[in-house]
Amino acid sequence: MTAPHPQTTPALPGAIGPAPVSLLLADHRGLGLAALAPALVRQGFAVTACETVAETRAALAQGHFNLVLLDPLAIGGAEAELVARTGPRAPRAVLLVTGSGPLPAAARVPELRGLPFDLARRDAGLEEFVWRLERLLEQNQLRGELQRVRYEAQHDDRTGLLRPAPFQRRVREHFSAAQRHGLPLALVLIDLDRFGRVNKDFDHTIGDELIARTGAVVQRCLRAEDVAARLGGDEFAVVLPYTQPVDAARVIQRLLGEIHGLSCDVTRPDGTHAPLAVSGSIGFETCDGRDLETAEVLRRNAEGALRAAKARGGNTAVYFRSLEHGAPEPSTA
Repeated sequence: MTAPHPQTTPALPGAIGPAPVSLLLADHRGLGLAALAPALVRQGFAVTACETVAETRAALAQGHFNLVLLDPLAIGGAEAELVARTGPRAPRAVLLVTGSGPLPAAARVPELRGLPFDLARRDAGLEEFVWRLERLLEQNQLRGELQRVRYEAQHDDRTGLLRPAPFQRRVREHFSAAQRHGLPLALVLIDLDRFGRVNKDFDHTIGDELIARTGAVVQRCLRAEDVAARLGGDEFAVVLPYTQPVDAARVIQRLLGEIHGLSCDVTRPDGTHAPLAVSGSIGFETCDGRDLETAEVLRRNAEGALRAAKARGGNTAVYFRSLEHGAPEPSTA
C-alpha cells in the first residue's frame, strides 16, 4: 500500500486568518480527479490526495477532514460508509463525483443520510467543485452549531450532566419501558452535605470546582446505559435501568465512597489552608415494573428517602423500602 500524497497550502509569512480547510480527495476511479489537487490548494484547501480505497482508509484513520471529495468505484455502498464513519470526529461533509449521466437520487446513497453531502459530475469545472465544497462546508458548520446549541440546552454547563427537564423525560421513558417489559429500575437522588458552608467558609470558586468534581464522580460510577443529571445547586440524580435493588446498592456505595474521597485541604483566599470535608446524602427507590403506578411516585419516594438520609446526619444512603418495612438499609457509608 502506498502512502497518501498530502498537498497542503504552504505557510505564508505573517499570514493572518483561519486555518485552511482540510480536504480529502479520494480519486478511486483514477479518471483525473486527482489533477484538481493543485488548483484546490491554490483555492485555500489543505488537500490530501488518495488513489485507492486502502489509502483513503489509512488517511481517515490518521486524522480529521472537514470535507471529502470522492470519486467512488460505485455510488453508495462500502466506500460511502467508509468516508462517513471512519476516523476521529467522523462523520464529515462529502461531495460525491458521478459520471456524465443524470445525477442519481440522494435516496440511492443511504450511507450518507443525515450528513451534509452533495453530488457533482466528473466533468464539472473547478469553479463548480469549489462552490459545492464551500456550500457543504457552510452546511457542516451550521450543523455543528445546531448540535452545540442543542447540547447546551440539554446539558449543565458545569458538569456536562443532563439538565432537569430532559432528565425527567428520560426517567419517564425508562419507567414506561420498565412497565411494558417488567424490568427493574432504580432512581437515585444525591445531595452534598453542608454545601452552603463551602461557599461561606471558602469562596465560590471552590464551590464551583466541587460541583464539577462531583459531576465527574457521578459519571465515573455509571454504566453506559445509566442517565445522570444535575438538578440544581448541589443536587444530582441518576436513573439506573435494568438494575435490581442489590445492584443499585453497590453503585450507591461506590458513589458515597468517591464523593467522600473528594475531601482535601483547600487554600483560602487569604493564603491559609483548611480541610474541606466532603460527603453526600443519598435517597433511592426501585421498582420492578409492576409495583409502582407512575414515575412521579418513584421520584416522590426517592425524595422521601433523601430527606431521611439528611436527617440522619448525611454521609449515608437510605432505601425508601427500608422506611416502609423497617428492613436493613442496603447501603450506608
